[in-house]
Amino acid sequence: MKTTLYRASSRGHANHGWLDSYHTFSFANYYDPNRINFGALRVVNDDIVKGGEGFGTHPHDNMEIISIPLYGDLEHKDSMGHTEVIRSGEVQVMSAGTGITHSEYNSNKDKPVNFFQIWVFPDKNNVEPRYDQRAFDFIQNKNQLVQIVGPVDDKENEGLWIHQSAWFNIGTFEKETQVDYKLKKQGNGVFAMVVEGEFTIDGKKLYRRDALGISDIESIKLTADTDNARILLIDVPMVF
Repeated sequence: MKTTLYRASSRGHANHGWLDSYHTFSFANYYDPNRINFGALRVVNDDIVKGGEGFGTHPHDNMEIISIPLYGDLEHKDSMGHTEVIRSGEVQVMSAGTGITHSEYNSNKDKPVNFFQIWVFPDKNNVEPRYDQRAFDFIQNKNQLVQIVGPVDDKENEGLWIHQSAWFNIGTFEKETQVDYKLKKQGNGVFAMVVEGEFTIDGKKLYRRDALGISDIESIKLTADTDNARILLIDVPMVF
């Protein structure tokens, strides 16, 4: 088993006034040669955007992009013709493929929006760009993991799909709840990030926004150490 601990306090940080952003992996002006990616997982950004502010139109290509609002409302517009608002409890996926442009704005003038923006390297390049979003009950549906994203060829996937053998799960747990998570594919690793509360994973104590990357394993055991503790698990190929 190989583990890498990513303490919340060790993340890259950029405060632009309108945007307060934390980077688990190297991004923009934050660069750490030891924190480029975890397997196919390239970016995990924890962004807080002030009311009425946002990211102007910008391009992406050949990346699977997943956005998860934690509170507030995020307005999305793209070159495929979509204009949508993503709210807490919803998840958005976008396959950039051959190339897209999009913008992301806080749709509320009077309160911030906090969301995770996550990038995963695809298993094939230059696919046709696509967009999807869906609501999931991972807040009220407690004490179990809710799968929100899976690969396109997984017939058992009830979540959104991406072009990669990666599975995303979120769960909200009461104190002392234990969960055994079995990795979906041999050769994958799991990136576990505490969204809220505290967890112990395979004997390691994690606090809010701490993360643990684990590879060369078949399963992990996690225990919620506080009530309403929420965790995000990203099961991704280590070689891609």
